[in-house]
Amino acid sequence: MPEDDAALSAEEELALARLALGEGDLRHAADHVAAALVRSPTLPEAHETLARLNAASGGDLDLFPLGQQAFVGAVVARAHLLAAAGRPAEGLDLLAAATGYAPAAPWAAVPWVTAADLPERLDPERTARILMQVCAAAPDPAPRRLREPLAPYLTLARNAITVHPAHPLLLGAASALARRLGDVTLAVTWATRGVRAQPTKLGEVWLGYAYRSAGRTAEALAALERAVALDPDDLAVYADIAGTLADHGRLDAALGWVDRALARDPAFDCAVHTAHRLRYLRDGDVDHLVALADFVRDHPDDTHEHGDLAECCRGRPWLGQVTPAGDEDPAPDGPAPSAAAARRLQQLAHPAWAHPPAAYDAAVGLATLDLADLLALLAHPPEAPATALGRVLGGQDPALWTRCAQVWACLGLLHHRTDEPWERSTRRRVLGELAAGDLGPAAEAALFALVTAAWVHPDTRTDVAALVAGRIAGVATGPVRRTPVAVSLAYLARATPALDAATRATADRLIAGAEGGPLRRLWRRLTALFRRG
Repeated sequence: MPEDDAALSAEEELALARLALGEGDLRHAADHVAAALVRSPTLPEAHETLARLNAASGGDLDLFPLGQQAFVGAVVARAHLLAAAGRPAEGLDLLAAATGYAPAAPWAAVPWVTAADLPERLDPERTARILMQVCAAAPDPAPRRLREPLAPYLTLARNAITVHPAHPLLLGAASALARRLGDVTLAVTWATRGVRAQPTKLGEVWLGYAYRSAGRTAEALAALERAVALDPDDLAVYADIAGTLADHGRLDAALGWVDRALARDPAFDCAVHTAHRLRYLRDGDVDHLVALADFVRDHPDDTHEHGDLAECCRGRPWLGQVTPAGDEDPAPDGPAPSAAAARRLQQLAHPAWAHPPAAYDAAVGLATLDLADLLALLAHPPEAPATALGRVLGGQDPALWTRCAQVWACLGLLHHRTDEPWERSTRRRVLGELAAGDLGPAAEAALFALVTAAWVHPDTRTDVAALVAGRIAGVATGPVRRTPVAVSLAYLARATPALDAATRATADRLIAGAEGGPLRRLWRRLTALFRRG
């Protein structure tokens, strides 16, 4: 539902609507009323003009058409007209759709939605479905900026429960909305009443979520286990139980529930994601995350988005962010990159990413650069961009910006001539030569690109693991083994797929004693930068 790009205020739109009404041009009047409702959904003058237009048109709903490209203002205007025509359920359906499109707008903050007698004209199951539609538009819990715009729906829920005090689906859906809006006590009360009215799998799930939000973990688990007993085939509940147990440090019990789900369906996405995340949290072996990335790549049609991989990689060296910059490489001779290449890198370079495959995907923006430009970007990183993040990095930590630029230049090399077989490819040869060069930021950036290739392309893993193992072996026995660059390389090894156990143990020894040092300080600094940027 794309919005109009015009910059007129609601009052200006209404003035144009009244002029069009006076001339009998109802179509243009409707367009301006719809635009005014987008600018100010609760403005009384907008609703008065809408009522005048409705009277002039004889209730012609086609003035506000629906379709795949429906304008959100038209959807909202039609909702109000449907309510005025005695069809409030249809009107609420459209308001809920508008809320799904733009949940921060107060589409429902109008008298007819919060009227105490409205639920008497609604089927309680229809009301429950509308509340569930609103819940789908709001995170759990909803951020504060969404609570006021969504509050009218909670008033609708209260009024509906007054009229239908024992309707289980309505009570459960209302509980889900109350939970999102921060009223967990009310959420527990309503969900409890719903289960008492009729024990159902969905009702127990809603009760379990309400208890969990209220911090009543044992009761939450009991409710979710009752849900499993009522419907043993709903494997999403198994994953919810596992997640709840894991949140309280009970990883073995959590994995037990995941294994039960996987025994029923080895490809069930929620259980697979949860299993790999929990196994990584238990033993720190990155191959669990690599297996999860493989699953995501091989199952692009998952029913919904999962954040397990990003959650595990967030804030972890090389898995989700660069490490602190060490000594800069000497600036080699050679031409500077083209202005177009520099701009492209400035748009992409960032000190953090969701996970290595996400970094690889983002770097595709450098795929059209030629090899000379990519190498020039590595040797002569451009200045930090004139963005909020770029200004902070360039002003407070230029070395970190240089580090970011070199990392992304090497990620760009991964997209160079991807039609060439890996073993004989230009990208493998160039990155391998850089990785084997003098130990420094360029070598680390190249190694990270190679590690990223191993995440994305399973057929490169043996090759990349051998390259990383060779580099770690040299560091572990050389004079740099106690330096920050050695620790950074050790973290790279920890991020490497299919690395042999001996090299992983060497990396662990290099990292020992370094936890909580400059890397943690860097992450705190990056977090502050993200908030400001």
